[in-house]
Amino acid sequence: MTTADITIRGAGILGLSIAWACTLRGAKVCIVDPNGPASGSSGSVVGALSPHVPERWEPKKQFQLDSLLMAQGFWDTVKEHGGLSTGYMRTGRLQPIATDNVLALSHARSESARQLWQGQAEWSVIPVDLSNPWAPHSPTGMLIHDNLSAHMHPRMACAALVEALRTKGVEVQTEAPDIGKTVWATGAQGLVDLSAIYDHEVGAGEKGQAALLKFNMPNAPQLYADYLHVIPHEDGTVGVGSTSERYFDDPKSTDEQLEDIIDRIRVALPVLANAPVIERWAGLRPRSRTRAPMLGALPDRPEHFVANGGFKIAFGLAPKIAEVMTDLVLEGRNNIPNIFDIQASLQP
Repeated sequence: MTTADITIRGAGILGLSIAWACTLRGAKVCIVDPNGPASGSSGSVVGALSPHVPERWEPKKQFQLDSLLMAQGFWDTVKEHGGLSTGYMRTGRLQPIATDNVLALSHARSESARQLWQGQAEWSVIPVDLSNPWAPHSPTGMLIHDNLSAHMHPRMACAALVEALRTKGVEVQTEAPDIGKTVWATGAQGLVDLSAIYDHEVGAGEKGQAALLKFNMPNAPQLYADYLHVIPHEDGTVGVGSTSERYFDDPKSTDEQLEDIIDRIRVALPVLANAPVIERWAGLRPRSRTRAPMLGALPDRPEHFVANGGFKIAFGLAPKIAEVMTDLVLEGRNNIPNIFDIQASLQP
């Protein structure tokens, strides 16, 4: 076996994306995951890639903007090399506007988006198109539309990365020793392990439940209605979710909370009223103590790095996280925003 420059621990979206970026820069990479690719929260069924609101700008929002803007090129390259679709589509997002106060705020955000999104995407307020069955109900008759949002099928994206890496001679292994520098992208369990090592809570897994419905609307925009994401996938399914549960008995079981989500989305979007549920999913998403991704070098373990805590935005941030982690690991250049620096979460 070829000696690795980099060992990636974890074959979820962050581990696979970092492995891909390192491979493209010529590194020899070994990926290790005892459970296989996308076995944790990266195997979910939703896949919303959406920006925070364009106001009160700060480094986290700029990082997210950069990642969303580079996503098309990143995922096109993955598909070009591996031949598998990632399910990525930048078809925008629609959100109902519930009150006149929110309507006024939404108009103001249109102006701030023009400034903050640098003319590369738009946030606008549009009337509901009553002839469009995909348009959600809106009490004011108006919707927020942004064309920065995109969506993808998480499992398709991970499978496409695995195949692209395979064309470069990189396979996901169930076990292997650390060789070279090591990147820990081990999700919820990794946060538990770090919490034990540093004797305080660095982060934890937060349960999410989601459903997959059979309904074919592949080129439609994603929806955010009644605090739920509705994602039309290119394979003729629609992902709906999700719950956010800090307290739970079984991280992989679904219950009445998911049934409530399914009922609510059928009301918010009547076109889905009779769409059959073909899968119910539950799992743990890695949430850091700061709620921001944790990126950087471990201070007391030379040549060891962490990329974790992606929580609900890991897929949207993956292209940019892959870039900055590759800068750090391969070239020693630290372009990680302070808000994401792992040191903040490791402090007691």
